[in-house]
Amino acid sequence: MSSSTQRLPSTQALSCLVAAARYQSYTRAAEELALTQGAVSRQIAALESSLGLSLFRRTRHGVVLTAVGADYARRASQLLESLERATLDAMARQAGGTLSLGTVPTFATRWLLPRLAHLRASHPEIELHLETRTRPFMFADTEFDAALYAGTPEQVAGWSGTRATWLLPEEILPVCSPALPGYRTAMAPTDLVALPLLQQSTRPLAWRQWFEAMGVEAAQALRGPRYELFSMTAAAAAQGAGVALLPVILIGEELARGELVVACDRLLRGERSYYLIAPADRDERPALSTLRAWLVAQAGGADEVAGGRER
Repeated sequence: MSSSTQRLPSTQALSCLVAAARYQSYTRAAEELALTQGAVSRQIAALESSLGLSLFRRTRHGVVLTAVGADYARRASQLLESLERATLDAMARQAGGTLSLGTVPTFATRWLLPRLAHLRASHPEIELHLETRTRPFMFADTEFDAALYAGTPEQVAGWSGTRATWLLPEEILPVCSPALPGYRTAMAPTDLVALPLLQQSTRPLAWRQWFEAMGVEAAQALRGPRYELFSMTAAAAAQGAGVALLPVILIGEELARGELVVACDRLLRGERSYYLIAPADRDERPALSTLRAWLVAQAGGADEVAGGRER
């Protein structure tokens, strides 16, 4: 054991510090931890001796944190919370049903979350933890079991050490508020040239590609306010800021409520699709296999791909 490891305080000592810092009282800390007041005092005294620091200042009315004690107690609290989460995650993984997914945000919010009730009903043993990730990452550097990712086949092929399951294409339509000045039903692609165009910063060429596919010259195709997330672009369009090119699967609620309408019904299949990405060098857990099958069924059927190619 290294000397640095030998100097690390025990979790009990840190727990005593955090509780005493919370209440500014050894007595109340002892009550919370089911210890004696003397035991808490000894743990903190030993911790101060090991650190060579005074964490508390003794007064006639009890104890008060020093500045360094307050900072150390705050960090210790964060570490204990992190350790508790890691312990609970390890216990849940032992049960086999907990999965951590990195996911592009709007797809998770608009497509996945509305379907989670069905997942819980059909597979109650699976528990999902979701965190936002918009770009490829190294699975070895994270705790993620898989990722929901939007990208081109080339981007998927370039994600080293992974295998991908194709879920859905990204099909986009021009949509706007029915109150947008200049909007009318059954508009032609040429009619959109005169309307304000909302740009997606993650799809900077989307409007140019759409107009080119429609055979329309549009000098201003790259102009207009830009938004990072689809949810932001959809909200701006619903407020009448302009026409937005948005994936159909992400705006069902706005279309159903009438906040957005289809400005032109000329659908374009984008270069990107939605995939489930998983590390290729791990033995797949049964829970992930179950989730993959469920996602494929929800998406309406999909084919397994490796390196961006159909298998």
